[in-house]
Amino acid sequence: MLTDKTAPQLSVIIPAHNEAGMIGACLRALFASDPVPGGAEVIVVANGCRDTTLAEAEACRAAARDWSLTLLDLPQGGKPGALSAGEAVARGAVLAYLDADVMVSPPLLRQIAKALDRPEPRYASGQVVIPAPTNRFSRLYANFYRQVPFFHSGVPGCGLFAMNRAGRARWGDWPGIISDDTFARLQFTPRERHAVPARYDWPLVEGFGALVRVRRRQDAGVAEIAQRYPALLAHDDTRPSGPGWVLRAALRAPLGFLAYVAVALAVRARRGGTDWARGR
Repeated sequence: MLTDKTAPQLSVIIPAHNEAGMIGACLRALFASDPVPGGAEVIVVANGCRDTTLAEAEACRAAARDWSLTLLDLPQGGKPGALSAGEAVARGAVLAYLDADVMVSPPLLRQIAKALDRPEPRYASGQVVIPAPTNRFSRLYANFYRQVPFFHSGVPGCGLFAMNRAGRARWGDWPGIISDDTFARLQFTPRERHAVPARYDWPLVEGFGALVRVRRRQDAGVAEIAQRYPALLAHDDTRPSGPGWVLRAALRAPLGFLAYVAVALAVRARRGGTDWARGR
């Protein structure tokens, strides 16, 4: 990781694998952010792309305004390698990790940078918003999924999380695991995780088959953390359990509940699936 006297306060690292059609909107929302005191940079790490991700990111350079934009092109895919490559050139005192299809609201990154401007290790994210999908089945699924306690307890950090340098010093290289966001979040105790009020859009994938693939990978990622890093589970948030919240959520969105169950049953019918899928 690089540092110098002219280093910005915030570095945003975006790992991007075949994100054509999404990376442009992500960057334009980023560049429309409220100014971050001390400045900000974004590092797009295209990894194993076979589409126009890099060209679309380059086309956004004119909209960067006060942001510094760096583009890296890695021939091999893999998110852990992309995160490491981005960190190797990041100069900021605060490191934010952003999925290429996430849309930040204008005040979000300024609030995160302020929350993490302190010497002790700290982690931060914003308020997750799941926008309405285009696909009808995914819309039904989202109506129930939005009510899952994970999104309303603690600091989920899905799609966007950040930490200061003292926090990032808690581990070395990114491990080759599925759920990098869970791994990072659980490096911090609940008291060290801070939720700022600003929002960001975290979209669901479209269609039954895509939801099944993502849910299968998500479950595998959580199981992998439990197997390889069991001590980290002590840092998880306490959330409602049992049938109570499920019943209440099902009553609010009965068709959404059926869609959620259908995906869960399809996942159980065929375990495995560590191939790449958008992490939703």
